[in-house]
Amino acid sequence: MAGTWGTVQLGRTSLRETFTVAESSADARGLDLDGQESTPPLTRAVLVARHDNLLALQQGVPTPVTWTDKPERNGYYSVKGSSAALREYVNDTVTSTWKVSLERLGSSAEVDLQSRLTGVVRANDFSLTGETWHAPPIGHTTYYTGATSPSLMTRATADGTMTVYRGIPTGASPRWACDPSLYLAGRVRINDTVAATGTGFEIDGTEQPLPVAGWTMGNGLVNIVPSASAGVLDVQAYTGSAWHSKLWNITVGGSGVAAWDSATILRNDLEQCVLRLTAPRSPGRATLDLTLRRGSRFVEGYLQTGAASTLAVYLRTSETNTSAAASGYVVATGNDADSNRFAAGSARTFTAHANGGVSKATTATLDFWLGVVAAGGSAVSGDAVTDLRNQYIGALAESTYTARR
Repeated sequence: MAGTWGTVQLGRTSLRETFTVAESSADARGLDLDGQESTPPLTRAVLVARHDNLLALQQGVPTPVTWTDKPERNGYYSVKGSSAALREYVNDTVTSTWKVSLERLGSSAEVDLQSRLTGVVRANDFSLTGETWHAPPIGHTTYYTGATSPSLMTRATADGTMTVYRGIPTGASPRWACDPSLYLAGRVRINDTVAATGTGFEIDGTEQPLPVAGWTMGNGLVNIVPSASAGVLDVQAYTGSAWHSKLWNITVGGSGVAAWDSATILRNDLEQCVLRLTAPRSPGRATLDLTLRRGSRFVEGYLQTGAASTLAVYLRTSETNTSAAASGYVVATGNDADSNRFAAGSARTFTAHANGGVSKATTATLDFWLGVVAAGGSAVSGDAVTDLRNQYIGALAESTYTARR
């Protein structure tokens, strides 16, 4: 009796599982997959999105791959190449016939994941040393940094409970294990909200177009959404088992930037995503780079224009706030209706905006961060406003590799 098709989860993308995986062994152990997606049963938009995801798969990074009916092949793989043929029968079926070539890196029992944290703390005007921190996937185990162990805290996310390690020893490259089926929990993701209903279709890779007004970027703690109003960002925080929204104005020379005319994906890894928004000016342009890391309670921003002006990012609806601009941040004076306090700051000298936010005169660049102090006046250690500021200053570049145990 015929059964239902299983699925193969290839990184961010779920595909129909086919009968055969072709394996080989030479310098390395290879695995080749092929299959077909079609509409029906998929909608055309979802089929095309899966087709594009396959062609955008990033090579040279550990990719978790899991099967419904072949779980003994679950593990970490490196993508060697992919191809897909899109065929459309007018007023009828659409198909995508695809192939993916993988190199096996190992199962969760054979390999650790290693996070290489490189670089130095963010240059700043406040003589801050920052705090080096790291957040692996929710399902990780056996976290190891050598002879010196970091402290840890937990954050409740929309995906589950995230462990954040604080005070990573200098020069350490943490090693940890994770079952491939759990590796996606707590990831950073960029969704195309036009490709499908609901939260949208998750984008893989960087070589893909993104609807300028139809995207979200989130990590289960922070979610960024383009507002219907030009020059406004909707930054949402997950606390108390719910999402809470705050709108932020982006202004140049005292005026809101024009409607964004493009959204470009600069980085799209499970541990970090970077999205660039571009808006026209007369003449020139303004660009806003938004960075979100796994486990972070804030989004990082970098606003640029062609000529020096007053650049500002501040709450659309004013909140009573306390300025600690001399120490790199501003924060709400009291808790809001969600029992949180907004927080914002910059690594460079700035002026606190009256609404709550950061402003800097006679400059062509402005770095900033936007987030919330979860639980406000009762925030736990690691979530206080000075902790968030220090985590912004101390965040290091992260790349993930596999290492044989």
